[in-house]
Amino acid sequence: MDEFVTLTYRGKEVKLPLVTGSEGEKAIDISRLRAETGLITLDPGYANTGSCLSAITFMDGEKGILRYRGIPVEQLAEKASFKETAYLLINGRLPNRDELTQLSVRLNDHSLVHTDLKAFYQNFPRASHPMGILSSMVNAMKSFYPELDTLEEEINITVTRLLAKVRTMAAMSYKISRGHEIVLPRPDLTYCENFLNMMFDTPVTPYEIKREAVNALRVFWILHADHEQNCSTSSVRMVGSARVNLYTAISTGIAALWGPLHGGANQAVIEMLDNIHNNGGDCTKIIQRAKDKNDPFRLMGFGHRVYKTYDPRAKIMKKMCDNLLAAIQITDPLLDTAKELEEMTLKDPYFIDHNLYPNIDFYSGIILRAIGIPTNMFTVMFAIGRLPGWIAQWKESMDDPNWKISRPRQIYTGHQQYDYVPIHAR
Repeated sequence: MDEFVTLTYRGKEVKLPLVTGSEGEKAIDISRLRAETGLITLDPGYANTGSCLSAITFMDGEKGILRYRGIPVEQLAEKASFKETAYLLINGRLPNRDELTQLSVRLNDHSLVHTDLKAFYQNFPRASHPMGILSSMVNAMKSFYPELDTLEEEINITVTRLLAKVRTMAAMSYKISRGHEIVLPRPDLTYCENFLNMMFDTPVTPYEIKREAVNALRVFWILHADHEQNCSTSSVRMVGSARVNLYTAISTGIAALWGPLHGGANQAVIEMLDNIHNNGGDCTKIIQRAKDKNDPFRLMGFGHRVYKTYDPRAKIMKKMCDNLLAAIQITDPLLDTAKELEEMTLKDPYFIDHNLYPNIDFYSGIILRAIGIPTNMFTVMFAIGRLPGWIAQWKESMDDPNWKISRPRQIYTGHQQYDYVPIHAR
C-alpha cells in the first residue's frame, strides 16, 4: 500500500507521497508541493533534503555505516584493489577476472598524457595550487579528445581516460613544480605503485617501492572513493544536469573539493599540527581552546557533519596509520604531536560526549605525510580517490529516466518594488 504524509495549509489537505529506500530510509516527495500549495521548502545547506535516488553508496551517520553498492567499506579496504572498487562503483558490481584484466590493459594504454598539455603546466604561475591546475587541466582534456561515434563508446573511453590520466597528470604537476624530469607510467606496476613511482623516482635516486606505502595508498583511495551526496559530488550532479560533458563535470567536482571544509581538511590538519609544534607543542592549550565556545579556533580533523558516532573510515585509517608508522619507523615531530593529540581527545569527556572523534582527515593527513606526499598535494590525492565516485554519480544521473535540470528555488528577502531614481535626484 502506498504511504502518504498529509500537509494541511489554509484548510486544504495535500497528500505527499512517502518514498522508502532499500535500507528503510524514508523521504517525503515534495515535487508537487509548489503546484498544490504555492509553497516551497527552505533547508539551508540541504541537511534534510534528498536531491536524488541513488543505488551507489549507503551511509548511516547514526550507526557509522558506509557501503559501496551494498558491500561494507571495511571489506573493500581489506580485500579489494582500487581498480576493483572503481569498477564496482561505476558499473554496479565487482569485475570478474577477465573484466579486471581488460580494465588494467585499458588503463595502461590510456595512461600517457598528450605532450601539448605540458605547455599548460609550464605556463601556470609557479605558486599556483595543484588543485586549481588539476581542475583546469581536466576541463582542457575535452579539447584534446574529440567526441566518438556513439554515446556509450564516448562514455566508456572518457571514463578510462580520466581514471588513467588524472593519476599521471597529478604526478606530472608535482615533477614540473620541482623542476624535475617527468616520470612516465610503467606497464609492470600496479595502479598505486605507478603513482608513487611517477611521483618519487629520479634518475639519480631510483624509487624503492615499499609494500606498506602502496597498501596505505590503496586503502586511502578506496576509503575516499565515494561518500554519498557531499559538496563535490552534488556539484558534479548539479553541473552534469545541464548535460555538460564528463570532463567539465569532474572539473567542477575538483574545484568544490578544493575547499578547506571539504577535501582541503586533511591539509588543514597538517597545518594545524605544524602550528602546534612551532608554538611549543602544548596540546593541552589547543584542546582547551577547542572546548571554549567563545574562541573561534576549530580543531581540524575531529567530528563530522553526517557521522554522529565514530567515522567507520577513520577506524580503518587509524589502523593503517599505526601499521605504516611502525613499519617505516620514520622520525617526524608532527606525527608525534598528532599521536599525542589523538590520545588526549579520545580520553576527554567533552570530546566523547560531543562525538568529536578523530575523523578520516586526521589520519589521512598523517599517512600522506608519512608516505612523502607534500602538503599542497593532499587534496589532489583525495581527488584521485574520489574520481570513481564522481564518475559513477554523473553516470547514474545521466541514466535517470526522471532527469531534470537542477534548479533550486529561494526565498527573496531584498527590497520590494520601488521606482528608479534619476541620478540628479539621488
